[in-house]
Amino acid sequence: MKAASFEAALLRTSEASTRIRSLSPVVRIYPHRRFLFLQGVPGSFMHSLGQALAARGHGVSRVNFNGGDRLVWPSLPSIDFTGRTSEWPAFLQRLVLDLAPTDLILHGDCRPLHKIAIEQANRHGITVHVFEEGYLRPDWVTLEVGGVNGYSRLPRGVAAYHVAADLLPAQPAAAHVPPSLRTRARDCIVYGMACVALSPWFPRYATHRGWSLPHEAAGWIKRALRAPFAGRRSQAAIRHAFAARGGFFVLPIQMDNDSQILCHSDIGGMMHAILLVVASFARHAAPDAVLAVKEHPLDNGVIDWRGVTQAAARDAGVADRVVLIEHCDLQLLLDRALGMVTVNSTSATFALASGVPVIALGRSVYDLPGLTHQGSLETFWRAPSPPDPALFEAFRRVLAHACLLDGDFFTRDGVARAVAGAVPRIEAARDAATRIDDIVDDAVVNMMISETAPGAVSVA
Repeated sequence: MKAASFEAALLRTSEASTRIRSLSPVVRIYPHRRFLFLQGVPGSFMHSLGQALAARGHGVSRVNFNGGDRLVWPSLPSIDFTGRTSEWPAFLQRLVLDLAPTDLILHGDCRPLHKIAIEQANRHGITVHVFEEGYLRPDWVTLEVGGVNGYSRLPRGVAAYHVAADLLPAQPAAAHVPPSLRTRARDCIVYGMACVALSPWFPRYATHRGWSLPHEAAGWIKRALRAPFAGRRSQAAIRHAFAARGGFFVLPIQMDNDSQILCHSDIGGMMHAILLVVASFARHAAPDAVLAVKEHPLDNGVIDWRGVTQAAARDAGVADRVVLIEHCDLQLLLDRALGMVTVNSTSATFALASGVPVIALGRSVYDLPGLTHQGSLETFWRAPSPPDPALFEAFRRVLAHACLLDGDFFTRDGVARAVAGAVPRIEAARDAATRIDDIVDDAVVNMMISETAPGAVSVA
């Protein structure tokens, strides 16, 4: 049953020219769980998940916001939203009445259209399942009920992680997913081309990414052209950092339009973060220490981070003590770094796993006493607090149980594993806090059963 099956029941209002195709036939066919998909990552993951849920007898449909969404959702029911963002609440309200969804599935809970949808879902008692890149990297993806990152329902106290981890059975290591930058780039390019090709059908679509597709394409071309020079500059910058008598700190650049920056911190953008960190480093770090600013491997080249970093260092009077590394394996730096300063990048989990002190300037699930430096940025430069290895191991084990899935969004094998793990999690519809509580409850029940079993010895 394709999108064309729902050509009846058009909604026309004075404010919008948006067409809504009624999905009420889906309600009659599938009276129990009805899943409404919104935007996901480019590629096959969301459609594969929809197929798996449909095969289980659930109702599955999706809203397409652009041509790329249409392309990656080829064979399941869908509906196009072609209006403005201001028209989306009314469109969605009618859709909720037509379809009566029980569950909402999306990637990224801070996209403007998704935030509106989550608010409506909460009012209607619709369960929201949010996918995101893995809190732990690589080999994992995140799936939480209700929200991720700053909206996560994971515990904020360290005791819960210690208690729950001790009760969890041993868990095998996740299968390693080979790097997929080429596949990811291919999927993004194809998705973008479909957005451009079908733009006449979606004339009012505004991307959440902040830049137009032609602008991003120009940035990628510039990045590709300067790659050979960037490699040589990076090698020189790494040698400079390694030679620093006072050691060096790492500041990973996050995507400037990332919801982690925009919604889960008060800094206002990555450029502001660089200015803040470099100024603090100049005033409070040891005079022979170096700050290595590491460019994001998926940066689109729109912002000249080299120019931003050099200007910040020059203004702070530390031009010879701040370097930009454009291309480098982050682990190479972490093996020798004194510490990592981040807004809230998930790359911090690499540092924590390596025993490297971390300070998070924004809100993140790993910013816990005993894991990250809880003092000020000024104190971090001179006396950074190292992570507690036992706490990180407990944190890692509980995260894997509560809200992580083995797999990835872009490789065939990774998608298959992530879908296989996501289906039972979605059907259970239990948030991270509840899943952790279940660990303790199950342990208590098992203990009571063992104490009352025949032959058990009662201790007064």
